[in-house]
Amino acid sequence: MKKGFGMTLAMLLTAALAISACGSNNSGGNNGGSNTLGNNESSSPDNSGGGSKVTLSFWTLFSGGDGDNMQKLIDEFNKSHPDIQVKNTKLEWGEYYTKLITAVGNGNGPDVGISHTSRLPDLINQGVVTELDDVAETAGVDWGTYNENLLSATAVDGKHYAVPIDTHPFIMYYNKKLLRDAGLLGDDGKPVLEQSADGFIAFLDTLKQKLPAKVTPFALSNSNDDPFRLWWSLYHQLGGNDVISDDLSSASLDADKGAKAAEYIQNIYAKGYIKKNDPDFYKNFQSGTAAIMMTGVWATGTWEATKELEFGAMPIPKIFDREATWGDSHTLILPVTKSEDPEKRKAAITFADWIAENGQVWAKAGHIPSKPSVFDKQEYKDMPYRGDYASVADTVKFSKPSTKNWSIRDNALFKYLNEVWASKMTPADAMVKMQDAIQKTLSE
Repeated sequence: MKKGFGMTLAMLLTAALAISACGSNNSGGNNGGSNTLGNNESSSPDNSGGGSKVTLSFWTLFSGGDGDNMQKLIDEFNKSHPDIQVKNTKLEWGEYYTKLITAVGNGNGPDVGISHTSRLPDLINQGVVTELDDVAETAGVDWGTYNENLLSATAVDGKHYAVPIDTHPFIMYYNKKLLRDAGLLGDDGKPVLEQSADGFIAFLDTLKQKLPAKVTPFALSNSNDDPFRLWWSLYHQLGGNDVISDDLSSASLDADKGAKAAEYIQNIYAKGYIKKNDPDFYKNFQSGTAAIMMTGVWATGTWEATKELEFGAMPIPKIFDREATWGDSHTLILPVTKSEDPEKRKAAITFADWIAENGQVWAKAGHIPSKPSVFDKQEYKDMPYRGDYASVADTVKFSKPSTKNWSIRDNALFKYLNEVWASKMTPADAMVKMQDAIQKTLSE
């Protein structure tokens, strides 16, 4: 993968603004729960070695509950690691990537930074991030303690470039009261739902028939992110390829499977299970007038903070052949620095591994921790909902590591899928247009 600073800052800012997992629909997480890390000891190395204090600059893009939880982790790390002190600089998420790339290019970047897995290809291509395998070995980081699906998405050409701390995938939320009224809530508090294409339609149809007309069976936006995430999920449930070839040079969309997934979703819109032109589908669910909704796990904290909302959370249904869903991850990276001080680098990856090891705190915002061992910690077990969708970490389908992913998403996938949802284009025609647009983008 090419390394250099050829990409313009205007393009980078556009891509940064496209990051939606931490965007306007994200409440910033939940501030509830315990205020201590508990008695769980980290398996990470305790210090950077050498006996002298190492100070690390850490740039983050978190606000709200996410920002509070990350600061809490930093404070606890500093307390438990007197030889390493981490100083947090919070940047606006919409400006973060542009400022990070510019600062690294000027030799003024931080020792540790945040990257979404989806942004790593750009950062690698721009020469912003460093490879981690040598320093990980020196610090005693065990890659085997991470979820393999999440970890492999941060590796390029067999080399690790980031430490994943979570995944924030696309899941399903449901209103227990409304499902109970429709006779679709089991004694275990979970939906009575056959996991199949016909079963999900029957479930939605029952909701539409048995609930008041003002209730939306399925809250979902009519364009862009979330219907795209549903299509991506169903396309991969059908066994569809990534839309880019393994060598990242050509379009590889499976048109038949893509059309089948799109037709299924188009039918849900056409039958009125989703409210047409819903101005705010989050508010629709939050106000108790939508039976189910699908979005990212970052909404969990919002629903927990909503009074009188009796809800549940689960993986999206297995509508087709296998479990699969859309998702992204927050990771910690070690940017290129002037000195490349080995002690700082060792301290930095020690910090990153420790954050992942203490994912029970980070999970308060709804994220799924990247280390399966966190699921066994009592503080994690004591939090509701999270365990109901933790298994999704294994079934997230990440994009191939291409620098073209964001352009493809906006100019090919969003563009033509939106036409399908509006019934202005057939799914088959949309796949032809998407294939051509993907190839055009890759050839530019």
